[in-house]
Amino acid sequence: MMIRRKLAGVLLTLAVPVSGIADIQSTTQTISVDVVPSGKLSVPAGVTLKAADTRFGGNLSGTLTVSYWARTSDGGGGSITVQAASEFSPAGGPSAASVSYLCSGATLGSGCSGIQTLATSTQTSVVTLPGGTCTGGGTVCSTQEPNTVLLTLSALNKPQYKTGTYSALITFTISTI
Repeated sequence: MMIRRKLAGVLLTLAVPVSGIADIQSTTQTISVDVVPSGKLSVPAGVTLKAADTRFGGNLSGTLTVSYWARTSDGGGGSITVQAASEFSPAGGPSAASVSYLCSGATLGSGCSGIQTLATSTQTSVVTLPGGTCTGGGTVCSTQEPNTVLLTLSALNKPQYKTGTYSALITFTISTI
């Protein structure tokens, strides 16, 4: 019987509502997102300029597809440029300034106009990007992802070039505002 009373007392104590002071607090926080102009480039590891035939006087030529992703601000714009980072080596072959190129089929922005010539001292135009443009996603952006432009590079196949393989580095740069 004693155990029953103790058990009843415990149950009665558990049945009494708990009273006390409760506290609930809420706060708000502002989050912000900083969406900035951006750009990214991708090119194949290399391009080989070859003669279409075996006669001298023709052109050494090859094509290179430049893939790019870009977002420009409404008041900004951007560009893709190329510069010869080195002369051809070894000596006895073409010079970087003997290589010209045409741009075609830019899927975002405007490809270069006319024949451009590589230079070691300055960047030359590949694509001009207008303000308020972006790659992928449709709507206000282009539907292409990535965007591309085709460069057709060529150099005269001069008889005085010594036989062999010559290489030079070219650097592509994308800038967005």
